[in-house]
Amino acid sequence: MKKFLWIILSVVLVAVIYACSSVALTGRKQVLLYSNSDIMALSEESYKEFAQTAKASTNTALTQRVRVVCSKLINAMNNYFISAGQENPMQGLNWHIDLVQSDEINAFCLPSGNIVVYEGLAKFVDNDDQLAAVVGHEIAHAIANHSNERMSRATLSESIQRTILTAAQASGRVTDSQLAVFNTALGLGSQYGVILPFSRKQELEADRIGLIMMAIAGYKVEEAPKLWVKMAENGSAAPPEFMSTHPSDVNRINNLNKYMEEAKAYASK
Repeated sequence: MKKFLWIILSVVLVAVIYACSSVALTGRKQVLLYSNSDIMALSEESYKEFAQTAKASTNTALTQRVRVVCSKLINAMNNYFISAGQENPMQGLNWHIDLVQSDEINAFCLPSGNIVVYEGLAKFVDNDDQLAAVVGHEIAHAIANHSNERMSRATLSESIQRTILTAAQASGRVTDSQLAVFNTALGLGSQYGVILPFSRKQELEADRIGLIMMAIAGYKVEEAPKLWVKMAENGSAAPPEFMSTHPSDVNRINNLNKYMEEAKAYASK
């Protein structure tokens, strides 16, 4: 049984090694098990489902403002990667910008490049710099392949969990009730020990990349932490950070201040 367990884990390890990639601008190593075409197909399907119920904003001035900010960020980053001679993670994405009717203070960018901003957010921010902070953060998730990475880690976690359970059951040394407890413990350990902390790491990384994008596009990076202070003052009670996919407001603000000087250095590149 030990031999069987090691064979499965070795296969998983090999998959991790060969699927290893690096995040643009931060250099962090990541595991990507899915192809770009798979992610793009899922993304486009998600966008079509969203578009069926979402209503486009009729506020032409606000729509234009959002599109100008988004386009400025996209064009600035494209030019940066080209001039720096780096692999361009934005290449091949089908950029599309929507402002939708909703009072929700929210925005997102799908891996395919579909950017959606809610009217509530566009009206909530104090200036274009703060709008760029949110949009830059969302675009960062796309160019950093965070969706692919999250799906890949979930797949690996599930495979390892299934292997351990199979080995435990085959050993004949555990009862059905013990196996049920073991299964629950593994599930919680995966969720709170791997998946959620990793999601928080992605959020902080998106903040860092978004800050760099702001600087390259000529926006005032100092407005990013100010926005999150405003968000914290406006927000409702949040669950403990260890149970959330997002970092606490305090940690997010501290992280933005930590990378402020790094982002400013990109303004002259």
